[in-house]
Amino acid sequence: MTEHSTAAASTQLKQTAPSIQHSARARKFKLPAWVKYPVIVVSLIPAAWIFFALWSDLTRNTRFLGANPVKEMEHFMGEWNIRFLVLTLAVSPLIKLTGWGWLIRYRRIFGLLAFFYIFCHLSIYFVLDVELDGALLVEDVSKRLYITLGMAGFLLLVPLAITSTKGWIKRLGNKRWNALHWLIFPAVVLGLIHYYMAVKRDIREPLFYALIFAVLFWFRLRKPRESGIGNRESKRVARSA
Repeated sequence: MTEHSTAAASTQLKQTAPSIQHSARARKFKLPAWVKYPVIVVSLIPAAWIFFALWSDLTRNTRFLGANPVKEMEHFMGEWNIRFLVLTLAVSPLIKLTGWGWLIRYRRIFGLLAFFYIFCHLSIYFVLDVELDGALLVEDVSKRLYITLGMAGFLLLVPLAITSTKGWIKRLGNKRWNALHWLIFPAVVLGLIHYYMAVKRDIREPLFYALIFAVLFWFRLRKPRESGIGNRESKRVARSA
């Protein structure tokens, strides 16, 4: 090896050393496991607020929910479902960028919170909007396209919520579990179309969320098999569940 090549190699090592050290420091950063509990509590505040607002409007004649409280509650819960879906899908890119594998426990938490809010959204619709009328529910789902799409998106999320535990990962195996959880992508697409059709006039928020999801989808879909990312993530979920 010549002096020139030796000097070049030495210079390259000096240039890469700071980035390696920075990467190592980044990977050492880790939030304590107990942080997930206040995260869950804070995440449930919107739901607590909306039910308090309903109670206040009914018992104290306030107007927190406006002239159409049922629709306001439905839209509120639906929007929070979308926000938690954003957080759920953002976890994998963050792990990839930072090396913080411990973030995977928050993907499960955010995913279950997203399911909780969509379940509340549909419960409000079924109990307060169609008033537990099964025939009216069937008519709505069959005749109103945006409700059909929203219901289909919800049904796609049900198996994801059920199989989010360590036990289900072991039963299904990493490969099948990862394949099943790709259902989140068509569920999000159906949810966004439902949201777009439901708001009718002001479509800025649906388009804003669609842009965010497009970026997250691109990140996830560009190299879905790269370095066995899916298997590593399912193993992390199993360890953190």
